[in-house]
Amino acid sequence: MKLVARILISALAIWLSALILGSHMDIVSNDTVLGTILATVVIAIVYGLVHLIVKPIVQLISLPLYILTLGLVSVLVNALMLWITTLITNQSWFSDTTSWGLEVTGGFWWYVLAAIVISVVQIVLLALLPNRVSD
Repeated sequence: MKLVARILISALAIWLSALILGSHMDIVSNDTVLGTILATVVIAIVYGLVHLIVKPIVQLISLPLYILTLGLVSVLVNALMLWITTLITNQSWFSDTTSWGLEVTGGFWWYVLAAIVISVVQIVLLALLPNRVSD
């Protein structure tokens, strides 16, 4: 149950971030409500997997930078995780006719801003949940 709640929170955070950042972050789907919901949930699953698999490796490699910057490099690591998520979800692995995924346009700083917005929205949503789900 905790996993499903976290995936839904990530999906909601990504969707709200796409609404907040407007033209620089977009969830690409087939322009139906169900298609957008499915694309957002799949993006959240991929985002969670990237955080689960890649982020610990990057954190270990960049440990001296974490110490030097007192943890501020974590914002850049989250932006890197978002960039990897956009690379994975924009591929045409699943269908040749339709494209779906997460798109962040405008360059590096928009990835950083999108990562900050997603993190803040996730923190707020996790704080609103009962304690047994957010553990």
